[in-house]
Amino acid sequence: MPVSSERMTAGVVSGPASRPPLVMIGGGVRSGKSRFALERARQLGGPRRAFVATAEPLDGEMAERIARHRDERRGGGFTTLEEPLDLDAALGSAYAIADVVVVDCLTLWVSNHLMRGEGAAELGAAFDRLLATLGRRAIPVVLVSNEVGLGLVPETPLGRVFRDQVGLLHQRVAAVADELYAGLMGTLLRLRPAPVEAVIVGVPSVASGDSR
Repeated sequence: MPVSSERMTAGVVSGPASRPPLVMIGGGVRSGKSRFALERARQLGGPRRAFVATAEPLDGEMAERIARHRDERRGGGFTTLEEPLDLDAALGSAYAIADVVVVDCLTLWVSNHLMRGEGAAELGAAFDRLLATLGRRAIPVVLVSNEVGLGLVPETPLGRVFRDQVGLLHQRVAAVADELYAGLMGTLLRLRPAPVEAVIVGVPSVASGDSR
């Protein structure tokens, strides 16, 4: 039976009691994962909430989307930190000012590095820095990412590198996450801790466009 998100509390943690929880939420585009991430962060943390945004306003449509989402978060008490590349530094800043932090999203972060010509070695070093920063987290951290490995094989070499690197990052983060969720068919499934259950979250109106 689906479990209401209101029943989920900060006590749902599999790691040591002294360590704040690490939450990873993945899934397809428009699966509701970002909306759920904000809801989970409100449940886990206090009134000071940080949001690390990795998107870059590379065109008008993206700039408008970023501005709209920033306004929505402001109403929920989130301070936005925009950082497309230096994610470990942004997390360090969030640890100092917030009670909980959301990172949205890891896939754009990987893409940003690749679009600057970085290869597997540079990405591996960036992944190492991120995992080290997550390992010394001082507050709950909620990570959002897109599952990109379920579709067709990308046509271009860069597309295939992107798919592979995102998959490797997901494996590393999931291995140390206390809570793990997957968005599928408009439903969030809690994979960890067991048992696997559907999580009930609010359904957005079509007009709002907020169905991330």
